[in-house]
Amino acid sequence: MKTIFALLIFLASAQPEELRSSSPGWRQWGSAATTWFGIALHRATLWVRGGLADSSPENLSSALQLDYRRHIARDRLVDTSIDEMRCLGASETQLERWRPELRRVFPDVREGDRIVGLHNPGRGASFYHRGRATGEVLDADFARHFFAIWLDPRTRSPALRAALLRRSGT
Repeated sequence: MKTIFALLIFLASAQPEELRSSSPGWRQWGSAATTWFGIALHRATLWVRGGLADSSPENLSSALQLDYRRHIARDRLVDTSIDEMRCLGASETQLERWRPELRRVFPDVREGDRIVGLHNPGRGASFYHRGRATGEVLDADFARHFFAIWLDPRTRSPALRAALLRRSGT
């Protein structure tokens, strides 16, 4: 019993502050490191809130936590996000509309920084950097395409997707 209690305390303390303060019921779903040609970029962790035990994260409010392992400039984050959403079917018209939104909510990141994106299905997405809100994009299509970068079956990182969708403890 002490082991289970200690594990629950650890999981709660590992939860990003922006999730702890937003609403109860968040649980870690999966996590994995992202590398590019052997260079560590970030650790991605998927959090979900609510729903039934057999629900998939695509149908739940979810949050993607990215803990960065190196400096990446805002423009690089924006360009990479736009390229990935293009590969997953976003139109050029949508991408032109979303580019300034991404520039508004994304900062330059340094090693050790954390960005958390909250996906609210049907509504949009909210973004946090170092625990502080950087903005919202109130566009359900944007949120669907943005989180698809990691969660869509057509992602460029199928191993990362598999790790994110593998429930912790299962």
